[in-house]
Amino acid sequence: RIVRHIRGMLQLRAPMRRRIVASLAVLPFLQGAIAFQPSAGLLAPAGHASNVNPVLRANAAPSSFVSPSLRVARAPRLSASGVRGLAAGIADRGWDINNNAPIFTSAPAVEVTVSTTAPEDWSGDLLIVPLMMAEGQDKKALAPIQGAAAAIDEATGGAIKELVADNEFKGAASSSSTVRLPGGSKVKKLTILGAGKTDKFDMKVAAKVGAAISATAKSEKAKTAAILVPAAASVEAIEIMVSSALAALYHDVRFKSGEDVDKAAPLVKLELLACPSGDVAGAIKRAVTMEAGVRLTKDLVGGPANYVTPSLLAETAMQIAADTGMTCKILEKDDCVKLKMGSYLAVSQGAAEPPKFIHLTYTPKGEIKKKVAIVGKGLTFDSGGYNLKAGAGSMIELMKFDMGGSAATLGAAKIIGLMQPEGVEAHFIVAACENMVSADAFRPGDILTASNGKTIEVGNTDAEGRLTLADALVYAEKTAGAEHIIDIATLTGACIVSLGGEYAGLWSNDEAMGEAILQSATATGEKMWKMPLPEEYGEMIKSKIADLKNIGGKGGGSITAALFLKEFVDKAKWAHLDIAGPVWDDKGATGYGAKVLANWVANSGK
Repeated sequence: RIVRHIRGMLQLRAPMRRRIVASLAVLPFLQGAIAFQPSAGLLAPAGHASNVNPVLRANAAPSSFVSPSLRVARAPRLSASGVRGLAAGIADRGWDINNNAPIFTSAPAVEVTVSTTAPEDWSGDLLIVPLMMAEGQDKKALAPIQGAAAAIDEATGGAIKELVADNEFKGAASSSSTVRLPGGSKVKKLTILGAGKTDKFDMKVAAKVGAAISATAKSEKAKTAAILVPAAASVEAIEIMVSSALAALYHDVRFKSGEDVDKAAPLVKLELLACPSGDVAGAIKRAVTMEAGVRLTKDLVGGPANYVTPSLLAETAMQIAADTGMTCKILEKDDCVKLKMGSYLAVSQGAAEPPKFIHLTYTPKGEIKKKVAIVGKGLTFDSGGYNLKAGAGSMIELMKFDMGGSAATLGAAKIIGLMQPEGVEAHFIVAACENMVSADAFRPGDILTASNGKTIEVGNTDAEGRLTLADALVYAEKTAGAEHIIDIATLTGACIVSLGGEYAGLWSNDEAMGEAILQSATATGEKMWKMPLPEEYGEMIKSKIADLKNIGGKGGGSITAALFLKEFVDKAKWAHLDIAGPVWDDKGATGYGAKVLANWVANSGK
């Protein structure tokens, strides 16, 4: 209401404006928050220069308009800096009541180690023993107790045999049963955990076992726990198991209050028993590093839009650079104007939040074998613009996750910064902004010019992510010099229709690059499916009045979106990941994308 009154005040004669502004000084929450600048006819934070409305000549009187188009030039309005300055002024007075929760969650307190203790001699709160299914065709056969599990059974007085018999336990993946052992036992509680078929302790089963470890530790309130590593587990599977266990300990209560808030798992130590030969310690270290990036990704995706703004993403990138020795450059609006990023800036122009173009760079020691870039969609909130998301199924209340691509990009950047891989120079790029509705917002029918000179007819303002990615892709190739580029985005609902909620779609203009990404997805346990990139569908995004339009026809929406992005890549090898499905599930943010991107980047230098 204050802003509306001030806007109306700007239409008054100068003497009246001065009297009203003077009277505003009696309002304590406005004192020092704003300063009137008669020469520009704008409001700005005290002590700060005003961002002059682009339809006004610099330092000119409000009546001297320079109209950049046939639009009617509007009267002076409250500038973006004025709005943010007013908010900052109120915050300084203690009125910032809606942004007082922590932005990021804490890392799990658990320490994961390789134990040399014999499994039957281990002591602690919780011992987890995975059991495989019996071989053969008998579906009623109970899980066999063999090897180290048999030694544990003997040491616990037949506790495992009793659990198997009493529960008719067959060892199916994700099944479990727990018993409390008698007083005086080395172990307080014993859990048997189904590990599936003997020849299939693969990444999927390892992930399920890892999640079950943490779930059991939490439900049983264990501070110390150990797991008998299945004999069939490879070092790679152990890494996935540990990574999944750490992910399951993620605890997000940032926006809850009161004494009944769910408590984090008390687990502080997890030991791996009977590990196979190989660098298991290295696998644990990689898992811990990966989960640091995944946790950051979850925090950003799960954070509401009034917390996770373009500026917050920029601050996060700068902190990653400070923590890992990477370099970070933040391009402001004026910088983007100089680079002629008309497609990106059009999406941002309706929002009070200023756009932030983020460029993080990792440079390895020694020889650089390959230059790669990760480009993440960074819409911190997507209203749909004038094609407003409305009605059942629009999911507008969840559009905080429309920056899932940028969150995965920053999560991957953190992982790479911690891993310090050799041979690869990696650029992490985010064109961050909001897509909002206002008098300044872009409209259906507008013609935009991207930084590579191509013109775009706006067929739908809710197909905005590809518009921001267009200029970011051009920047990644032309300015950053990347030879291989992956863009990652919550881009289309059509991809969810095609692949469901668990799989990301993959499109690529290079067969070998696409296969390498799929291998990284398998290695990190993230689901992905290769999609077609048919040239004939390109006809659907041709415009009669511009080079391109930002929407296709009724069908194949995820494909035409990928084809649109391809128009902004020149000679680089490129891939597009649509993560609209796996970015979110019924529990919230999944952290999808950070691990597969980091794995691909690290492997690129080998």
